[in-house]
Amino acid sequence: MLSLLKKYLPIYFIFLFADAFSQEKFTISGTIRDLKTNERLIGVNVQTKESKANTITNEYGFFSLTLPKGNYTLLISSVGFQTTEETIDLSGNLTKNFSLSEISKELDEIVIVNKQKANIRKPEMSVNKLSIATIKQMPVVLGEVDIIKSLLFLPGVTNAGEGQSGFNVRGGGADQNLILLDEATIYNSSHVFGMFSVFNPDAIKDLKLYKGGIPSRYGGRVSSVLDIYQKDGNSNKFSLNGGIGLISSRILAEGPIVKEKGSFLFGGRASYAHLFLKLTDNDNSAYFYDLNTKLNYKFDDKNSLYLSGYFGRDVFTLSEVFTNTYGNATINTRWNHLFSDKLFSNLSFIYSDYYYGLILDFVGFNWKSGIRNVNLKYDFKHYLSENIKLTYGANANYYTFNPGTIEPLDDESSINYRQLDKKYALEPAFYIDAEQKISEKINISYGLRYSLFYRLGESTINYYENNLPVTYDEELQIYEKGEPISTEYFKKYETIAYFDNLEPRFAIAYEINAKESVKASYHRMSQYLHLISNTASPTPLDVWTPSDNYIKPQLSDQIAVGYFRNFKDDNYTLEVETYYKTVKNRMDYIDGADLIANEAIEQVILNGKMRSYGLEVLFRKNTGKLNGWIAYTLSKSQQKTPGRTTTEVGINNSDWYNSAYDKTHNLAVTGNYKWNKKWTFGANFTLQTGQPVTFPNGKYVYQGITVPSYNSRNGDRLPYYHHLDVSATLTPKSAENKRWKGEWVFGIYNLYSRKNAASIGFRQNYETGANEAIRLSIFGIVPSVTYNFKF
Repeated sequence: MLSLLKKYLPIYFIFLFADAFSQEKFTISGTIRDLKTNERLIGVNVQTKESKANTITNEYGFFSLTLPKGNYTLLISSVGFQTTEETIDLSGNLTKNFSLSEISKELDEIVIVNKQKANIRKPEMSVNKLSIATIKQMPVVLGEVDIIKSLLFLPGVTNAGEGQSGFNVRGGGADQNLILLDEATIYNSSHVFGMFSVFNPDAIKDLKLYKGGIPSRYGGRVSSVLDIYQKDGNSNKFSLNGGIGLISSRILAEGPIVKEKGSFLFGGRASYAHLFLKLTDNDNSAYFYDLNTKLNYKFDDKNSLYLSGYFGRDVFTLSEVFTNTYGNATINTRWNHLFSDKLFSNLSFIYSDYYYGLILDFVGFNWKSGIRNVNLKYDFKHYLSENIKLTYGANANYYTFNPGTIEPLDDESSINYRQLDKKYALEPAFYIDAEQKISEKINISYGLRYSLFYRLGESTINYYENNLPVTYDEELQIYEKGEPISTEYFKKYETIAYFDNLEPRFAIAYEINAKESVKASYHRMSQYLHLISNTASPTPLDVWTPSDNYIKPQLSDQIAVGYFRNFKDDNYTLEVETYYKTVKNRMDYIDGADLIANEAIEQVILNGKMRSYGLEVLFRKNTGKLNGWIAYTLSKSQQKTPGRTTTEVGINNSDWYNSAYDKTHNLAVTGNYKWNKKWTFGANFTLQTGQPVTFPNGKYVYQGITVPSYNSRNGDRLPYYHHLDVSATLTPKSAENKRWKGEWVFGIYNLYSRKNAASIGFRQNYETGANEAIRLSIFGIVPSVTYNFKF
């Protein structure tokens, strides 16, 4: 590999710079902002009217476009903003900033707020972007705007059902998604055990979901990347906005520190349904709160500093039995520096923490666990020419895992203090990405990520006979815990295990004509962290653990092919994709595995593999009084854990079985209709194949005890899952010079009160003696009302 790099890299760079300096060229660069708030805008398209040369703004609103000397007309466009046209004389390098005006929501005839056409030329696929305006118009349970729930209406995205946390992408587990908030990792994306997401929609500026063709700057997960950026804050004037709902409220304040140079943002959100329980002398309680903050300051045209943070907690109390507290916390400091009109850089220092605490009053101890990481990263965006753009950088993540701390509540407790061995790891990575225009019809992107992982001391490691922490009883045909034959203590920072992986990325777009194209992509990704959980969706109690001698990194390979078309003057968009994904070293658990407070977790784990494949269709109506989309996914997701030898049966007799995330059919329809200036209506409908489960197929009596028997794992399913949600938004007319503006949002979740099964259990009817199935449902019909305001 190294010899090939030494041979061909010089030739590659000669080609790059030959293209960059082949004729007299100059560069126009600058930043693009929201005219009203001075907020830097992400993903704005900058294109010349005379040619197909174009670029988009990066995560900090910066763009750079290199063109031959001449006169050009620039078209600057973004979803929800009016298109700006500007004529320039490019006879030398030019720095020019632009401001875009929002499209008025008061338009009567044509509403273009959601004009999100497919990017035909860009070699980017399997990527979905939702505007916050769109998300806020979608009906949701209890009226709480939910970013995670809105993702479920995109093709290829599902979850385990109502009231379940996380989301699943293309048949992967929720732990296989990398969730970033201002580049900081969010380990648990849900409040109230999955009822709501941790993201305050008022504080969010932009979000992108990468399901495939993932750029090499991302790593650490094998299924998807959800990249979310908070607003910077209004640097023109002070503003206040928020909402008051039935069970929670939110508020967000933003304004200038120094006008047009620096700004602040502070947001808060909290639920208060538990207060009503106290009025009924009910000692139980469940509530959440979160805080968002961001400060930024522009020192000059080449240097800007950002400080952002998030803190969230959930508290669940059951009388005097126990109190459960959990949540995320992040802090991120970033420095933007512009080396030249072609080279942009960002240096970030990021801290992320997930805490889980459980106080058991009736036992007399406090349980704590969690994970935290510190990440230092340096990223560069290099605009070599109008045909070639490079992105490269490096980062290093240092992790601390706390599998469990047990503390007595007081001196009278019979529980002794105990600290399970903390685990430490270092994950550095280096990457480079290139986006290149090969011809008028072909654009490609290609990159490489080199990731490394060091499992570090201080820890005591077990060793087993034949290096097998799980043994197999051939007579009973069951897996059992192995017994350590020796142990070894590793000092702090001493390497226990080491892994490294090359992760290539590639995508190509072929433009059939100005309205349609075909694309293909491939990526390989590595995941060195694992979530110890045997549930279909993550729970707060789940514990993260690093790869080591026995738990191997997950490795995924995915290929995808797609067809993209805009038609009827870009009023409609069709996107069709098919994909095939494999994952090596997916963890599975032996029967009866104990996962909580297990210091030798390797004794209950077997390494398996996954595969998933499917077809995704997204049809979108972008303009008009009625807009929205239809998404359909036909897919299969399977898992296999074969025996390690010819005598072992493996899991499910070493056959492929449906993964817990397999949903054969997934149909989602969402739409919004602007009736007039006052009223806007919205509706969502979703229909999914039921979640895979394992039902008993018989029973036998042993020593007077009835024992159920089972067939293949996940061979059965819950009933089909579906519901219809509707909303109506009333925006009262207010004086143009009046700063206070408000709107009422009325919603009904699950309009026809479908009792979707969260689970099905079995029991014996004591009166008849017959066995019967019991369906557990979480939601019926749920009405809501919310008042949103701006000041």
